[in-house]
Amino acid sequence: MREISLEELLEAGCHFGHQVTRSNPKARDFVFESRDNIQIIDLAKTKEGLDEAAVFVKNLGQKGGKLLVVATKKQAKDIVEQEILRVRELLKTSQNAPEESLFYVTQRWIGGILTNFSEVSKNFQKLTDLRNKLTNEEEKGKFTKKEIGLWDKEKQRLESFYAGISSMKEKPDALFIVDSHLEHLAVKEALATGVETVAIVDTNSDPFVIDYPIPANDDAVGSIKLIVTHILDAYAEGYKSKKTATTETLKDKETLKEKKPAATETLKEKETLKRKRKNVSKK
Repeated sequence: MREISLEELLEAGCHFGHQVTRSNPKARDFVFESRDNIQIIDLAKTKEGLDEAAVFVKNLGQKGGKLLVVATKKQAKDIVEQEILRVRELLKTSQNAPEESLFYVTQRWIGGILTNFSEVSKNFQKLTDLRNKLTNEEEKGKFTKKEIGLWDKEKQRLESFYAGISSMKEKPDALFIVDSHLEHLAVKEALATGVETVAIVDTNSDPFVIDYPIPANDDAVGSIKLIVTHILDAYAEGYKSKKTATTETLKDKETLKEKKPAATETLKEKETLKRKRKNVSKK
């Protein structure tokens, strides 16, 4: 796993916090100093938090755990969607489809995704049914153009909310959040359901509600890009090593199968020798 240097964090602008008047007292441990009424984040703490978060996410990938990325702020949406598509391409050769382990929310956090998953997942099924209907020419022929138009509008509405999580069959094992202050609803649901959280935490946020806080600028595009890329790369690395371990296990099983006939032959030889000895003793 690549190590992020302090110089890279500095160049990406990870050290710029919020104005002193907007700061959260609980985040003061991450603040290096204040300049011109702007808080400066201690990049040594940023690197420490980022390294810990990356190790956790890598281990999650090795276990085949499900990760949900939450980033609804304007400057983070495109970055997250592009990075997740990139990682899914990397993982296409893996045993399980990447879509089934890596999800994202970039439009709006819908209340109940974690705390009332059984009800929210009904909308996932509804979206799947609409997609199937709109691609089935025989089915479309049974309805009017107006009805088909209403289906398409409903599909677009559902996709705007659930496009990144429509294939999610159960609650994720962890959340990766860009801006824990903005995504406070997701944080509350994660706390209520015991889902572990990794988050970019700026100086206006409470770091103590996050399991793996990364103190950094959550507004600058460079900062978001660097951290999101590093975390998703760690997940991809862990997921790939899971596949390698699975392949090695299968090879071991095949080797054992090959050894079994040899072991059976040895047993047969021993039985033959015993019989011969018995015959000799009788004579």
